[in-house]
Order: sequence, then C-alpha cells, then structure tokens
Amino acid sequence: MKLVAAGVAAFAITVVAGRPLIGLLARLKYRQQAYEDAPPTHQAKTGTPTMGGLLFLTAPLLAVAAVPTRTTVALAALVGGMGAIGFVDDLAAIRHARNRGLRARTKFGLTALVGIAFLGLIATASPRGTTLLGVGTTPAWAWAAISLLAIVGTTHAVNLTDGLDGLAGGTVVPPLCVLAYVAIRVGTPGAAALEIATAGTVLGFLVYNRHPAKVIMGDTGSLALGAALAGGAIVSGSQLLLPLIGGVFAAETLSVMLQVASFKLTKRRIFRMSPLHHHFELGGWPETTVTTRFWLASAALSGLGFALVAMA
Repeated sequence: MKLVAAGVAAFAITVVAGRPLIGLLARLKYRQQAYEDAPPTHQAKTGTPTMGGLLFLTAPLLAVAAVPTRTTVALAALVGGMGAIGFVDDLAAIRHARNRGLRARTKFGLTALVGIAFLGLIATASPRGTTLLGVGTTPAWAWAAISLLAIVGTTHAVNLTDGLDGLAGGTVVPPLCVLAYVAIRVGTPGAAALEIATAGTVLGFLVYNRHPAKVIMGDTGSLALGAALAGGAIVSGSQLLLPLIGGVFAAETLSVMLQVASFKLTKRRIFRMSPLHHHFELGGWPETTVTTRFWLASAALSGLGFALVAMA
C-alpha cells in the first residue's frame, strides 16, 4: 500500500504544483528556445516555460519516505544529481538565449561521475549486490561496466527523446511500470517505490506537457527520468532488460549515431533529420501522431519485457 500511496501522492502533488510552477518559470523568464535547425513547426515552442522537470524531483523524496533505506537514498541521490546537471544545463541555455547549454563532453563527464558515485553507494547498500537478472552473480568489474553504461546511455537517450510535446514523458511510463514489477518480484522495494513515484509524477506532468505543451521538462527533467529508469534497473538487477523495454530510447540514440557516422564517412544522411522523431515529422507525420505511435511502441516493447520476466 505504501508503494501505491507514493504513486498517487506523486501524481496529486505534480498536478497541484504544476500550475504555480509554470507561472513562476514564466515570471523568471525561464523559457524554451527552439533549435535553429529544428523543423519549422518547432519555432512556435519558443517562449514556452521550461525546467518543468523540477516537478520530478518530488518522486525520490516520496520514495525515501515510503521505503527509508540506504538503497532508496542512493537512488534519490542519483536522480537528484542528474537533475542538478540538467538544471545547470538549462540555465546555461537560457542565459545564452539559445538552445545550447553545456558541451556534450561536459554533460557526459558529469553524468558519468554521478553514475560512478551511485555505483559505489549501491554496491554495498543493495542486497542484490552485483547480480544481473537472468545471469546471476557477475564479476564486479563487469557489473560496474554494464551499470555505468546503463546510467550514461539511458540518461542521454531520454534526453535525446525529449523533443516533442509529451514524447519523453509518455514513452518512459511503460518501462517504469515494468521495472517496478521486477523490483517487487526480486525484493527491492526501494527501487519499486522510486519507479512508481516517478511514473506518478510523469502522469501528473503530462497534464501540462501534452500537446500543445504549457511547460517543457528541459534537461532538468529528462536527465532525472533517465536516472530513475537506469537506477531502478540496476538495483533490481535488470540492466540487460533496458534495451528492450527502453527500445524507443535506444532507437532514438541509434538514429543519431548512424546519422553522424554516415555524414562523416559518406557526406550523406540516412534520415531526414535525427533524432528519429524528427525524421517522421519531416516525412509528414503530425507531431501528435509521432508522439502517439512512439508511446504505443514503448508500451508494446515494455509488454514484451514484462512477459519475458513473468514467464522466467
């Protein structure tokens, strides 16, 4: 019941706090600046209040309140740390009056450092130690490498996906639910509390972030969401499940990697534009159609992941 209460409370707090936060962000002039090379329709998003992802930071607090263990505190620190990096990135972008914040290498380095600190905490705090779901206990170095890759890869993958109204938020809910189920099944209630509370905040946030968005989560939100996803997977030993249930995020990241590699090697582009959601936009799909279909793809992949775990 505590886990369900955490999710319900997260949803309610987000809905209630959303409107005054949007007003505060507008007064502070924390507004989105559309990328210069984004599809033309995105220019209308310029001026929308950003950094709404601050609302997601209530989730780890509620998780700690529901399950006050060292593991839950470590997860809260991971989400808070990634959210802080995103906050600095958003502030830099606002200050420069362009959608350009921290350098990519700086963001990667900072997220890796936060990830390493988290893994140091979790290696001793988590009762599952260095266990991987479906594999069993693994060498510490392999567990650490896979886990750090999960943290850095997932946080930046969610960040890349946050490009349309409601896209990242709606896409992240199904894998959060699957990870909550896995966490309950393997006996890691702290991870379950975090995933459920995060899903609650995201659903509350979508009240304001669905098209046409009244607020944008910013890197503050997308990095925090990626951290919640990766952290929950690590604590429950389900890192290897992430590429499947987070397949939409993986596809978005892969599209960027292939586009960059192709252009550097052949001077040709594979996609009309990357990340992948822009490719479909430029192909004539309305923004809401892209978002809805990505949500459905995420739900289908998460359903497959759930089935695999349930049958194991």
